[in-house]
Amino acid sequence: MVNQKSTATAEIGFTHEDFAALLDKYDYHFSPGDIVPGTVFSIEPRGALIDIGAKTAAYIPIQEMSINRVDAPEEVLQSNETREFFILTDENEDGQLTLSIRRIEYMRAWERVRQLQAEDATVRSGVFATNRGGALVRIEGLRGFIPGSHISTRKPKEDLVGEELPLKFLEVDEERNRLVLSHRRALVERKMNRLEVGEVVIGTVRGIKPYGAFIDIGGVSGLLHISEISHEHIDTPHSVFNVNDEVKVMIIDLDAERGRISLSTKQLEPEPGDMIKNRDLVYDKAEEMAAKYREQLLAKAQGAAIPSMTLEEPVVVIEEEIPSAIEEEIPAAIEEEIPSASEEE
Repeated sequence: MVNQKSTATAEIGFTHEDFAALLDKYDYHFSPGDIVPGTVFSIEPRGALIDIGAKTAAYIPIQEMSINRVDAPEEVLQSNETREFFILTDENEDGQLTLSIRRIEYMRAWERVRQLQAEDATVRSGVFATNRGGALVRIEGLRGFIPGSHISTRKPKEDLVGEELPLKFLEVDEERNRLVLSHRRALVERKMNRLEVGEVVIGTVRGIKPYGAFIDIGGVSGLLHISEISHEHIDTPHSVFNVNDEVKVMIIDLDAERGRISLSTKQLEPEPGDMIKNRDLVYDKAEEMAAKYREQLLAKAQGAAIPSMTLEEPVVVIEEEIPSAIEEEIPAAIEEEIPSASEEE
């Protein structure tokens, strides 16, 4: 009797070597950076095996399963689940590829925050940690940094942990893993919605610099530039103000894009130099002088001329006069204070 198995093999003429060659011929070529569909083949204690159509099941380690912290693979993956995977590394000596979900989430998160920045959106996020430079938050799963000068609260930074803050984007730089946000700017924008150019407000001097004084008006900071203190020349703002002085100022510009409020006492002077010689008179006449200022603004907008008074243009403070708050807060020497957006907690 002829062995049927031997006969079948002889008739088909198909060996194990032929089968391996056929697999090689039709095997897909996978490269690092590709995004491919895959099915969860087996879940292991610290990772999972994924069938992506390669000769050997690919592997995804637990640290690559999510942009957020994962303690067990089952938090992210289920057996027989099919989804997209990022090919992280080429085949190892066993012919196995390493995969990532985290990289896909990471790329899409940066795409989303760029879109939010382009829309000038206000986002809300809870502070999860603080350091000597500021506070740390998460936006779309990415780590974001709020410089200390952009945190508008009188609370100690440490007490902000767990508190949700409204935020605006200052810097979105995927290449440098820098996502920098401003609480102050979000509050300024909200405050700006209730403020008007020509309005008189009462504030408190919170800081004095050679170029002017920073005035707190209801929780947000405005700049009273040295050239807007008086019609008479002033050598330094320290000669007029002290920190914690209560002042009456007029809003002359609202820059929502930069989150800046420009203030003036110069425009409130009944006579040039009154802010130096008779500050109480300036404050007493503030509303009257502000009303005249608003009339001039209206007349100017309508193209009418008012010969009795000359409306001065608000001073435009060039960037060199006021250093960027971000660069002041985050010098190169402490770049490590801003954790990489892709870094694990």
